[in-house]
Formats: sequence, C-alpha cells, structure tokens
Amino acid sequence: MKTEIGHLSNARGTAGQASSGTLRCPPERLSATGCASARHIWAGRSGRSLDWLRWLTVALAVLILSGCHAVDFYDYSLDRPAPPQLEPPRELGMVALPAYRVEPPDILSIEMLKMVPLPPYRVDIFDVLQVQVTGTLLDQPINGLYLVETEGVITLGPAYGRVRVAGMTIEQATEAITRQLQIVLVKPEVSVQLARTAGTAPVTGEYLVGPDGTINLRQYGIVHVAGKTLTQIRVDLQRHLSQFFDSPEVSVDVRQYNSKVFYVITQGAGLGDNIRRIPVTGSDTVLDALSSVNGLSQVSSAQIWVARPAPGGFGCEQILPVDYASITQGASAATNYQLMPGDRVFIAEDNLIAMNSWLTKVTAPIERLLGVAGLGGSTARNLQTLGREYNRNRF
Repeated sequence: MKTEIGHLSNARGTAGQASSGTLRCPPERLSATGCASARHIWAGRSGRSLDWLRWLTVALAVLILSGCHAVDFYDYSLDRPAPPQLEPPRELGMVALPAYRVEPPDILSIEMLKMVPLPPYRVDIFDVLQVQVTGTLLDQPINGLYLVETEGVITLGPAYGRVRVAGMTIEQATEAITRQLQIVLVKPEVSVQLARTAGTAPVTGEYLVGPDGTINLRQYGIVHVAGKTLTQIRVDLQRHLSQFFDSPEVSVDVRQYNSKVFYVITQGAGLGDNIRRIPVTGSDTVLDALSSVNGLSQVSSAQIWVARPAPGGFGCEQILPVDYASITQGASAATNYQLMPGDRVFIAEDNLIAMNSWLTKVTAPIERLLGVAGLGGSTARNLQTLGREYNRNRF
C-alpha cells in the first residue's frame, strides 16, 4: 500500500513539474531507458531540421543549374524598325546637306563683276578712258582706250594734240576733248566713258572669316558673314559696296571649307589617343574617314562606331555601330554611313595590347627598383672584395 501511495505521489510530482514547464525523469529510469517524452520531442525537431536542409539543397541545385536571371523591365516593343525618314543615310543612299552656312575659319572667294564708282567721279592719273569720236580725219580715227598720263592729260594723236582731263568729271572731260577737236574738226561728236580706274582698290580676292564672323574688305570696311548662306552674303556685299560703287555686282564662293568637320578618334591602347579633324565635303563615308587616317593602326581593333551629336542639344547618345568586315571585305553599304558635320568616328583599341601596355606601366617601376637594388648589392659586394684584397696585401 505504501508503494502505491509512493508511486502516486511520484506521479503527481511529475505531473506538477511537467505542468510547470520542466521535464524531469527519475534517475533509475533515465539510466535504464531514458525519458520517452524527451526522445519524442528531439526526434520531431530533428526531422523538421532535416526537411529544411533537404529543401534548401534542392533550391540551391535549381539555382545552380538554371543560373541567376535579373528582372528585365525593358520594353522590347521599342525595338521596332525606325521609319524610313529617320534611317541614317548610307553609302548608296546619301542625302544632300543643308545650305552651307559660313563660319570661322572658312575662306571666301569674292569676284567683283561690275565696279563703277559712284558719280560724279573725277578722273585721276592712270585711269583709262574710252573715247569715241565721229567726223575725224580718215587717216587718224579716234576710237579706243586712252591712258591718263602722269601729267593728267591724254594724247589723242599727232593731228589733235593732248587734252588735260585729270580732276574733271566725265562730262567735263567730254567738253574739254570736244573743244580741243574743234580746232581741227568741224562739229565733232565725242563720247567718253570710264573704262578702268586706277585709284580704286580691287575687291576681288580671297578673304578669311575672322573669329568675330566678319571679313575685312580693306578700305571698303568690314562685313559680317558668319551664319549666312552664300546667297545672303552676296546680297549683303552688294548692299555694302553700293556706298562706293554704282550698282555693284559680285560673286561669292567658298574657297576652303574649314568650319564644318568630323573627327576620327583612334584609341591608343594606353599609349595616347589620336584625334584627326577632317573637313566635311558632303559625300564622306566611314571608309573615307578610315582612309584619311591610313586605315586601322597596330593597336586598333575592328570595333568601330559613329557617335552623332543629338539634335536640339539633348543629352542622349546616338551610336551607329560599324561592321568593319562587312564594309571592307563584303562591300556592304549597310553600315558605311554618310558622315555629317560634328560626327565622331571612334576606333576602339585592341584589348590585349591595352592590357599589355597596362602591365608594362605597372611592372616597369618595380623592375627599375629591383635593378637599382641589384646594382647596389653588387656594388657593395665589390667594395667588400676590394677591402679584403687590400687588407691581405697590406699585412
């Protein structure tokens, strides 16, 4: 009976201890069979841990086999072909450039087609007058060009003498010649015209457009031409020269196109890039640009593209890739683009040569330091050897 009560009391104590959150087993049972409930809890926890490890292993295997893929938010519908009017011009589909607008440092060629001084013009020495007279002597006609000599006179011939015309207007010179001829002739009819002036500086020549956008016409003043077409410049020149000439006529052309250029940039593989500035002629292509720099250099790769400035000052990049093998070996014009003013033809460097240059730059100082250190050590050893020889010979 006592034993049963003892077992009951032990059971009650065990239940009370279990309800309080602590699991205890009698020493004799723990040593013999252990605690059954503890084994059950540990087995459950171990099973769950093994499940998690299995799932984690499966997930890692899936990631390794399939690879990691970033989320791509790009809308591939934007890759639709561009409209034909937006396609860049190429070798077999070139377009005419807009009307050329002169900018510094272009060189203009100006030719004066009609240069008649404003009336009343006064005849000066070395001017040339065209004189025509009717009713002259049969053997001494007057019809030709006559130079105003240094004395201010023109010589009409042995029978008519000389007439002073310097400082006179054309009308006054006509009257003076008529009076002179009336001494010999009866009712001569005289016509005088100014054929060429000596005191008027010529306008015809080549003119450099200065940094301020003007050309200097010497004694005729300065004319602003920057940003204007050739037609606009011709009208402005004729209007400006009308202050000095009667209904002047000029022709204008561009002697050298220096302001509209494209650039060829050759990457130097760590040895310094090379940039060439080439004037635009209107029919330049990528092959023309490459030929102007004697083709690809020894440090260049076949990776080439055309960088075109965005219109309207936008900050975006316009890159036109060039297939070098196609435009050279295959004669394909698809990427042989027509070059526009401001284009940059970029020739990328060879990566292996660039890496070799970088390694050379990195290792060169180290090699130099090691060489100096080796030289210093060798010098020290030589000095020590000389010292021993000296001491041995001394004693």
